[in-house]
Amino acid sequence: MLAIPEIVRARAVSQGAESWLAGLDDQVRRLAARWGLQLGDVLDGGTAALVVEVTMADRTPAALKISVPDLGFDDQLRLLESADGRGYVRVLRSDPGHGAALLERLGQPLAPLIEDSANGPSPEVQLCVLGRLLPVAWELPRTPYQDQDWNKAEQLARMIGELWPKLGRPCSAAVIDRALDYAAKRAAVPRDRWVVVHGDPHPGNVLRVLAERPGAVGGYVFIDPDGFLADPAYDVGVTLRDWSSQLLTGDPIALQQHYCRLAANGTGIDRQAIWEWAYLERVSSGLFVTSFGEPDRGRRFLDTAELLL
Repeated sequence: MLAIPEIVRARAVSQGAESWLAGLDDQVRRLAARWGLQLGDVLDGGTAALVVEVTMADRTPAALKISVPDLGFDDQLRLLESADGRGYVRVLRSDPGHGAALLERLGQPLAPLIEDSANGPSPEVQLCVLGRLLPVAWELPRTPYQDQDWNKAEQLARMIGELWPKLGRPCSAAVIDRALDYAAKRAAVPRDRWVVVHGDPHPGNVLRVLAERPGAVGGYVFIDPDGFLADPAYDVGVTLRDWSSQLLTGDPIALQQHYCRLAANGTGIDRQAIWEWAYLERVSSGLFVTSFGEPDRGRRFLDTAELLL
């Protein structure tokens, strides 16, 4: 029996996918037989899918991913297959009907999944990698997303407006006013400047390839894209929404300006746009994780938002 990570099990239960959990062992065995795979260990790190190390019949190392139902896996798979390994993990085989994909095996993430961990490269090194990788990821064709009828900045503004009073106003009104002002500015970016963004390009979603190959920038590729149309500065802002420990122990405004300058130099994106998206993401993330029962983590986002006013 597979050792399903507890976080994946909890996500499945929250989605009402108990039947998916019950049939997961059989599904893995069927896919392994059909694709000629030798099963290895279950991998940690993901929250919305079971990922198992496998070896293909020709001894190629790979990873079998089976998504919890109804979490947008079809859209993610469409993006990855469109990218064909350029800036993103390569899809070797897929079964959209069963939410499954065989992916190239990758190495360690650019940084640990736990924010502000001391065990990883500095923010400057991470920004250097991300600054080279993001522009390649943005080269995807926009055509499949032309029917998108929503705007990420407006979506975040609505969430902030709903959660702040609901949570008992856990930060100052000045923080909310600043975030909503930035949201209005970012929402006004013309649609013809939008690209297909990753949507959540934090360093934990950047993994090293096992061997250099075309499309892997500096030896890294993205995994787990959300994939939607947005101002490209949005993706850069996501990368700068935390590093709260660093901001809390230094001059926060000067340090965030330093990070924005590095990100702008790497991606060619306007520095002020990056600052505004990063602030909007910091505030919305603080409220969002607080609403899901992680007030200590949310406090770190919101405390640093106060310091960046």
